[in-house]
Amino acid sequence: MNNTPSLSQSLQYYQQRNNEQLSLWIDQQPFAGQPLIKAMKHGALLGGKRARPFLTYITGEMLGVDLDNLDTPAAAVECIHAYSLIHDDLPAMDNDDLRRGQPTCHIAFDEATAILAGDALQTLAFDILASGSLSKDGESQRVAMIKELAQASGANGMCVGQSLDIAAEGKQVCLEQLETIHKHKTGALIRCAISLGALAAGHKGIAVLPQLNQYADAIGLAFQVQDDILDVISDTETLGKPQGSDIKLEKSTYPALLGLDGAKAKAQNLYQEALHALEAIPYNTDQLEVFARYVIERNN
Repeated sequence: MNNTPSLSQSLQYYQQRNNEQLSLWIDQQPFAGQPLIKAMKHGALLGGKRARPFLTYITGEMLGVDLDNLDTPAAAVECIHAYSLIHDDLPAMDNDDLRRGQPTCHIAFDEATAILAGDALQTLAFDILASGSLSKDGESQRVAMIKELAQASGANGMCVGQSLDIAAEGKQVCLEQLETIHKHKTGALIRCAISLGALAAGHKGIAVLPQLNQYADAIGLAFQVQDDILDVISDTETLGKPQGSDIKLEKSTYPALLGLDGAKAKAQNLYQEALHALEAIPYNTDQLEVFARYVIERNN
C-alpha cells in the first residue's frame, strides 16, 4: 500500500494506545488466570489495524476533544469489533483457522471458550462506555453513545448484516441486496466509531453528524468492496486470513457482481463520495481524507 508515512505512524500510535486501554480493562476483570480472560485478550489483542478506534480518535480530535477523553469510546468500539471477529471465525459461521496470521480464538482455545470470550467482550464494551472517563461535553452524551453502540452492534446493525450474509451464501444476490448486507455487517460499526468520536465533543460534534454519517457510509461500503477485491487478488500471508474464503463459502461479492475492474471503480466512486461529504465540515478533515484513501489502497 502506498500510504503516507504520517498515516502509518498515526495508525501505529493509536493502535498502541488502544491496545494499552484494552489491556487495562481486561486485566481489571476478576478470574484473570481463567481461560475465558486469556481468550478475551487473545481475541482483542491479536493484532489488527484498529481502524475503528482510529476513526473515533481522529474524529474527536478534529473537534477538539482531548485524547484522554476519547480512550473510552475507542476501547468500547474495538471490544465490539473483537467480539464480532471471534464469532465470525467460528465453525458455525465462516469456520476460519487464521485471523491476523494467528490461530483464531476457537483454535487457540476451544469453541465454547471462544463463544464466551466474544460474549464477555461485548458486555465489556458497554461497561467501558457506561463507566469510562469522558469530557464534560461527552458526559452529556453518554447515554446517546451507549445507544449508538447498541444499535450499531445488534439487530439493526452488525448482527443483522451477518445474518443476511449467512442467508445469502450459495445464492446470487443483486447489488442492492449486497449493499444492504454490508451497510450493516461492516458499515454500521465504522459509522458508529465516527459517531462516538463526534458525540464525545457534545453539541459541536452533533452539528456535523449528518456530514460525518455520509462520509462514514461511503468509506464503510468502500472498506467492504476493498475486502472483496483483496480476497481475489491477495494471498493468505498478506491478508493474515485465508485467501479465497468468500469463493469457498459461495458468497456474493462486488467482484463477482461487477467484475474486478467494476469493483475497483465502485471503490473509487465511494472514495469521491466520502471526500465530497467532508467538504461541508468546517474543521480540519485532513486525517479523515487520508484515511478514506487508505481504505481503497490497503493491501490487507
